[in-house]
Amino acid sequence: MILPVAGMSLPIVKTLADCADFSKTVSPFIPQLQTLTQQLLHPTTDSESLKSLYLSTNPLISGFALSLFLAPIFLVVSEFNKNYSQVDRCWSILPTLYNAHFTIWAHLNGLPTQRLDSVLAFSCLWSLRLTFNYWRKGGYSVGSEDYRWEVLREKIPPSLFFVFNVLFISLAQSVLLFSITTPTYVLLLASRLTGNPMTTVDIVFSCGMIALVLLEFVADNQQWNYQSAKKQYQKTAKVPPNYEREDLDRGFIVTGLFSLSRHPNFAAEQTIWVLLYQWCCYETLTFWNWTFFGAMSYLILFQASTWFTELVSSGKYPEYAEYQQLVGKFLPKLTGHGVGELRRRAVVKTDANAAAGKKS
Repeated sequence: MILPVAGMSLPIVKTLADCADFSKTVSPFIPQLQTLTQQLLHPTTDSESLKSLYLSTNPLISGFALSLFLAPIFLVVSEFNKNYSQVDRCWSILPTLYNAHFTIWAHLNGLPTQRLDSVLAFSCLWSLRLTFNYWRKGGYSVGSEDYRWEVLREKIPPSLFFVFNVLFISLAQSVLLFSITTPTYVLLLASRLTGNPMTTVDIVFSCGMIALVLLEFVADNQQWNYQSAKKQYQKTAKVPPNYEREDLDRGFIVTGLFSLSRHPNFAAEQTIWVLLYQWCCYETLTFWNWTFFGAMSYLILFQASTWFTELVSSGKYPEYAEYQQLVGKFLPKLTGHGVGELRRRAVVKTDANAAAGKKS
């Protein structure tokens, strides 16, 4: 049974398609953004008043408000420290925070939550994997910063970089991390009509996203093990077990999942949030809906980020251009010899250099 307060903060929908209609599920609640801001400017310590405010505000609006609230914090901290990885440090946490927000809000209002609980379970696993990987690479160390921001600062005048920080690093990225979770809001609305039971298709979507997180974890470990072996090799000049000298001399990993895709973890990451979007489309019997904005923005960000990453890698590693020709960026290439050809060329080059050395 839906509590009265939910009726004031959720749209009246009669069909599943209505749940994905922006004009019915979002537009009517936009004025709440201003009302919420005004109420928060007069804070209260009364827990019942805070709970009432939370429950009487549309969950999409309150989640969006939080993403806007965080943007100036990211901006001030990044400019004060001259370290622009503040959003990066929260990247693995915020989407799960938003998914938890939708789920908790639904629980408190007595709404069906099985699908939301499933989304939150996947999201927690996603956060654990990404947070752990970011931590072990030193991302949370004092002064740690994504090397790409440093490269950009060298190419962009300080005044323009400040504008870039305001509009993209601090604001756009904060809103993006909220927008990729907006399909969860649509699932919340759809569950009011369909009820609690998880269908076979729901389970397939949920298990599919969890499987992709596990794929990311495997790719992370392969990358981590390779980089650890490379550092050991550069320090001792001894090839660690299970590695070939030419692979370590190359400077970047081309084995395991990276023999099929140059960025298998990126490919899985993008697919995860597209799957969540597709899940809400399936539940609402629509081919597409407004939450497409979040998934598409995420894809665009990864396309741009990957292009820039590979631009840096191409300048750093001589063989990277060949790797790009032989192995697909995200999806495996159906033709060609792949990494085998890259290794064959490396052996030929090594033999040629050795022969030249003997002649001299």
